[in-house]
Amino acid sequence: MPPRHVMPPQPAGVDLPAIREAAATIAGFVHRTPLLGSAAFSELAGTDVYLKLENLQKTGSFKVRGAFNRLARLEPAARGQGVICASAGNHAQGVAMAGARLGIPVTVVMPETAPTTKVVATRGYGAEVVLYGQGYDQAYEKAMEIATARGLTFIHAFDDPLVVAGQGTVGLEILEDLPDVETVVVPVGGGGLIAGIAIAVKEQRPDVRVVGVQAAGAPALVRSFRQGRLETIERARTLADGLAVKTPRELTFRLICRYVDDMVTVSEEEIARAILLLLERAKLVAEGAGAAALAALLHHKVERPGRRTAVVVSGGNIDVNLLARIIERGLLEDGRLIRIKTLVPDRPGALQALLKVIADEGGNILSVYHDRLRHEVALGEAEVELIVETRDAEHMLRIRGALQGGGYTLLGTES
Repeated sequence: MPPRHVMPPQPAGVDLPAIREAAATIAGFVHRTPLLGSAAFSELAGTDVYLKLENLQKTGSFKVRGAFNRLARLEPAARGQGVICASAGNHAQGVAMAGARLGIPVTVVMPETAPTTKVVATRGYGAEVVLYGQGYDQAYEKAMEIATARGLTFIHAFDDPLVVAGQGTVGLEILEDLPDVETVVVPVGGGGLIAGIAIAVKEQRPDVRVVGVQAAGAPALVRSFRQGRLETIERARTLADGLAVKTPRELTFRLICRYVDDMVTVSEEEIARAILLLLERAKLVAEGAGAAALAALLHHKVERPGRRTAVVVSGGNIDVNLLARIIERGLLEDGRLIRIKTLVPDRPGALQALLKVIADEGGNILSVYHDRLRHEVALGEAEVELIVETRDAEHMLRIRGALQGGGYTLLGTES
């Protein structure tokens, strides 16, 4: 954490009055999202947990707040010429939707790796989409090149006072709905969301702790925060694509140093686990970035959370294929799916006998792979690999025991 005696000066144009003005500007266009208490997560975290559900926001993310505030302030000439932005997806959708509402042409440069759902949604709002590069930073460079060539106004995802002020309206709503909140936990990519929230909260309640969360695979602002100077990372790889920023910016960094109490990281497995828990326990769909703050709280990365903690679920735009993989992996870790590999005699009825052992124990067989041709398998035998659905870890162990008791050697199991 940077020493307070070297605290950078407050950037111009980003303060509590600007956030309140932004709230008036975007009122009627964005949703006032709910702040819901969760008994299940409160028990797991050891603090009363309240989820700020920006995954239920228009476009499925908080980004539309800052985008609309920024586009609404454009001069008439700039509106007519059009705007451009670079985004992994959520900022793109926010700018595209705001542009459609305000009648402003929008061009968006998205990484080639952007989730298909976000690309399709952005085009659906009427924006021209250019796919370029393997991450945000390459998409940003391409967008700046196009902006210069076409005379378009560039709308930055976080390095803009009006965008930060728009995101800060989330903080105003948290304090209005939970005046006695003690800690606010916020996911961090480029830092626009936490910068705005921290100003809105700290200027009214300096005693409230504000904690930022980054993916361990993209920790640029965590490193910058701890070193007290901007740090660029060579690689930003995480399933939380909204947090994959390699190059932080001065504006948000200075605000984070001034207002944020702590910054922590979470692993990919912790993020994936939080996504699954939100789906199962709260019936909420969250993307990786949206689940990161909850992941930090549930894995006790947040020190001294106090009695009441608000957790920002920043977005819900997750690729369904990724979600399916997260669900399957989570079921394996919980012992509700098991992969079994064993050998059976290569004769009629042998496979049926194996399956009967599992069926008698109440296991639900999802798939069977039978192979007698591998060189490693002796003549007269066949290798069988099964995926079995179980009720819980105890049920899984009972099925394993039944197989071993029936004379089957388990060559490999995964759960």
